[in-house]
Amino acid sequence: MKAVEITTPGGPEVLKLQEVDEPEVADGEVLIKVEAAGVNRADTVQRKGSYPPPKGASPFPGLECSGTVISVGRSVDRWKVGDQVCALLSGGGYAEKVAVPAGQVLPVPKGISLSDAASFPEVACTVWSTVFMMSRLTAGETFLIHGGSSGIGTFAIQIAKYYGIRVFVTAGSEEKLTACKNLGADICINYKTEDFVARVKEETGGKGVDVILDNVGGAYFQRNLNSLNLDGRLFIIGFQGGTITEVNLSSILARRLTVQGAGLRSRSPENKAVIVAEVEKLVWPAIEAGKVRPIVYKTLPLAEAAEAHRIMESSVHVGKILLIP
Repeated sequence: MKAVEITTPGGPEVLKLQEVDEPEVADGEVLIKVEAAGVNRADTVQRKGSYPPPKGASPFPGLECSGTVISVGRSVDRWKVGDQVCALLSGGGYAEKVAVPAGQVLPVPKGISLSDAASFPEVACTVWSTVFMMSRLTAGETFLIHGGSSGIGTFAIQIAKYYGIRVFVTAGSEEKLTACKNLGADICINYKTEDFVARVKEETGGKGVDVILDNVGGAYFQRNLNSLNLDGRLFIIGFQGGTITEVNLSSILARRLTVQGAGLRSRSPENKAVIVAEVEKLVWPAIEAGKVRPIVYKTLPLAEAAEAHRIMESSVHVGKILLIP
């Protein structure tokens, strides 16, 4: 089969479509003929050599896909050959076929095309496992999403609105802020021209927001703490602004703040299966009701994975980028 290999750590040009061995299907796994694979920022970090796959995972990039089941391993009860599915992967999505533990597989939501279904697993599992399962974001609370126009952001806006939450976003252009507004964001802040802390305080009567989902890290850490309400929760899922900073910790005590962080890829298959089951139960109905839509910026052939990474790293996109084998 064909798959995209990272030939050496480096820029997008190191991604090459090569002929490789087909994955073997272990007990408890299914083999999927890939219809589409989602591109995530983590893939670009892996390409640079800074995010190696977990032990035993495929060396090829790609953390989510959609497609058709073409083989099932022993002890797999739910899935059968011919099922149309999407899946959360530990790697290997940039390929014609991928093997995945059965507990990380989801049915394609009703009303969603097989290709568009690839836009959901990674973002849905990331957002649900962080701010909902761990930070306990609930109806009536306020929620700030940094990078509101990203794949994570466009999903987070919609699922938060579905659950009755007041949504704040930051983004870097008026076009991106308009896209966020159209998805339901209540307060849209241009971080290049506005101080998000001041705007958050102004819009919340000086209190701050209850939960923040942050992909920036160090550069925003102090300002995020300053933006939180009493009992506020900061959830960090990325470090686009670095991992090191100096911070005044006093507000954590004074306002009973919680700082959390988690990745998804390194979790155990058992833990991922728990998250995937919750997503199917509590997110899939929102998608099937038309309240959460797939936001796909561009679809490219697998051979153009390098171009997909260039788009991702330029941050011009709104929503997801998909690759088609």
